[in-house]
Amino acid sequence: MVEKSLRREIRNSRFGFAVPLVAALLVAPSFAADPAVLTIDIERAILMAMENNRSLIVQKMNPQIRRTLEQEQRAVFDPVLSGQASQRRSVADRLSRAGSGVESSITDTASGALSLDKLFPTGTAVGLDATTSYTDSSLYSDTFVSNRIGVSVTQSLLRGRDLRANLAQVHQAAIDTQISEYELRGFTELLAQSVEAGYWDYALAQRQIEIYTNSLNLAQQQRDEIQERIRLGALAETELAAAKAEVALRRENLINARATLTTRRLMLLRLLNPSETIRWDTDIVLQYQTALPDMPLDPVEDHVQVAMKMRPDLNQARLLIRRGELQVVQTRDGLLPRLDAFITYGKTGYARTFSDATNELDGPSYDVEGGLILELPAGNRAAQARRSRAVIGKQQAIKALENLVQLAQVEVRTAYVEVERAREQIAATAATRESQEEKLRVETEKFRVGKSTSLLVAQAQRDLVAGQIGEIQAITNYFKALVALYRLEGSLLARRGIEAPGAEPVVLDDGA
Repeated sequence: MVEKSLRREIRNSRFGFAVPLVAALLVAPSFAADPAVLTIDIERAILMAMENNRSLIVQKMNPQIRRTLEQEQRAVFDPVLSGQASQRRSVADRLSRAGSGVESSITDTASGALSLDKLFPTGTAVGLDATTSYTDSSLYSDTFVSNRIGVSVTQSLLRGRDLRANLAQVHQAAIDTQISEYELRGFTELLAQSVEAGYWDYALAQRQIEIYTNSLNLAQQQRDEIQERIRLGALAETELAAAKAEVALRRENLINARATLTTRRLMLLRLLNPSETIRWDTDIVLQYQTALPDMPLDPVEDHVQVAMKMRPDLNQARLLIRRGELQVVQTRDGLLPRLDAFITYGKTGYARTFSDATNELDGPSYDVEGGLILELPAGNRAAQARRSRAVIGKQQAIKALENLVQLAQVEVRTAYVEVERAREQIAATAATRESQEEKLRVETEKFRVGKSTSLLVAQAQRDLVAGQIGEIQAITNYFKALVALYRLEGSLLARRGIEAPGAEPVVLDDGA
């Protein structure tokens, strides 16, 4: 089974990397101590990218941002402490007490209030409040102080009573955080694939340089030999033109190959980002393992099953269904009328001083109020529209998942076929290269005895170069195809021993 293969690969290597290059085709260079040279193997390349890649660093911030939104939603149920203080002066004219004229009155009032309110997910709201007021009037010889403490409880009986509906936004924010983690995992897997593909592309470019260099040297030797034989009168002058053209062609191939190598080196440096300030002139020395592994693939259905569990995009889609389900619950609650029961209880103390008014709170006097609050929107069309939108949105998410499952199956099966094709292509290109080597040997011998032409020898040399490049291209294509399969089934990070968020599969309820 694929899952057993995953465990086996991870056990054998920190990264589970088991696709080394053939030594005869891609020879590992020796270690370079020059600080301007970056010497890496595939494991270190992946590690550097995981630690330093700027795009990945940016993506890692998304779950952190989402967690702040989750905290924001949870803060709805935090207790709220509020206070208020005010002072008021009132100046008015009124009849004098003797009734003989008008006198002015000045009334100063100072008041303060302190309250603590708490909303619970059960639809219960509890409030504690304490108020005090101080009144001083020119009409009276004494001051007047009023102190009050009270508690109120409001309970939703219809709308706002459903615990799941009240927590829907909190749970949706938590789901959004999970979605961002699976997005990060998908990005990380894509980055790991890009690093491995870039690694092998650079290795291929290096080997192509060697092949084209050897080819150019061989063409130059052939030209020099022809010139010498023409000087000795053993060949006609017409043979030299073809030899010179072949040298020019192979020099052109070498120039193009060097440009390709530089481009792929820059692309690999960008992925690795080895330092704060990249030295773009840094040379890269690759270190390879030395044997092609005998690692048969598991049956394709096993890889498909792994994809159904581990692909980040599938798990994201399942989370979107969960989110849509919560939206349905929330909007269903909005269809209900508002019916709240409330009760308040308080005690008030009146006296000439603050302390006396506070002491009066211990007296037998109190006030109690209870009742119901009803709110019934006529038509309730807005709530009905939100409900319909939520239901349709959930169905859309379900259909999107079904479509994505089909796409994932096709992608994994196609990638599996490509791996098998690439593996078989290695043997086929090796046979082609061997036949081209023999063809060149025969044609060269024929040319030396005058039974062939320089043009035919050059063509045989070109065929051999094409065969050599075709063989190493087949090997790198195999490694890249294998990595692509692992990425498309969502197992690449696990196979490489890399821990990242979003490793757990999302399982939907039967009713979802």
